Amino acid sequence: MTALSLESAKTIAVVIAIAFVAFAVISAWVIKNVMMKIIAILLMIGLGLGVWTQRTNLQDCADRAKAKIGDPITCTFFGSEVSVG
Repeated sequence: MTALSLESAKTIAVVIAIAFVAFAVISAWVIKNVMMKIIAILLMIGLGLGVWTQRTNLQDCADRAKAKIGDPITCTFFGSEVSVG
């Protein structure tokens, strides 16, 4: 499995989070049933927050890796290893 670079993983996280928010807005417009709207919006917001949290954790891991020069630290983004440096 190829490792992602830190910058590409952060960029992917931002794009996915924005896509989930956009999908939530679009689905609210398309779905007519109020309860289904609420469920779809909450689901998309939850998924977007999950991606954003992974992005934040990745940045924290990268900061720790830069502080500990010489000690190998493995950072992950949704289970995929990310090369730092």
